[in-house]
Amino acid sequence: MNKYGAEFVGTFWLVLGGCGSAVLAAAFPGLGIGFAGVALAFGLTVLTMAYAVGHISGGHFNPAVSVGLVVGGRLPVGELLPYVVSQVLGAIAAAGVLYLIATGKPGFEIGGFATNGYGAHSPGGYSLMACLICEIVMTAVFLFVIMGATDARAPAGFAPIPIGLALTIIHLVSIPVTNTSVNPARSTGVALFAGGAAIDQLWLFWVAPIIGGALGALVYRLIGSRAD
Repeated sequence: MNKYGAEFVGTFWLVLGGCGSAVLAAAFPGLGIGFAGVALAFGLTVLTMAYAVGHISGGHFNPAVSVGLVVGGRLPVGELLPYVVSQVLGAIAAAGVLYLIATGKPGFEIGGFATNGYGAHSPGGYSLMACLICEIVMTAVFLFVIMGATDARAPAGFAPIPIGLALTIIHLVSIPVTNTSVNPARSTGVALFAGGAAIDQLWLFWVAPIIGGALGALVYRLIGSRAD
């Protein structure tokens, strides 16, 4: 059970730190951190928790990562469901805490609540197809980096750094497109509190990251396998 608790806590921190930076800090008058700050916040949450609990659970914090690592031969398929459940519960708990904090300000309107969307609900008005491609490709690259950084041949002890930096770059590129998911748990947690279109469009932010995660792992297995 320790590994599932670690996944709960790690995903909780990712959603609270990443989505919290978007909801509470990004647009603060005169001191807003902007979307670059939000991108960095997401990267730092993964980096810090990967060091904190990665040795317990592997530090997935993301159903798409867990699926990718099953495809990549790094996680037994029998552990996939409890990993995903732990991650989703952690994301919902974090979104609930964020909601309680955010609604403590008079006049707060929930608005997008750091949710993901396409079409009219994309930050830049990008189409469904554009958002689908973006989420698949970004998640595939993320899994490729994770597989490579955690390979037994990679320098030991440094994996959280490139993984966190990769997630930062992913957000810098894709916040204008989908508000960046690449993580079905992260999308689900905040969508349950925002409701409406965030729920209606949530399917994309499960389907695309899972496809991308599986593709990224397969590509790494293809080109990163040992030439024994």
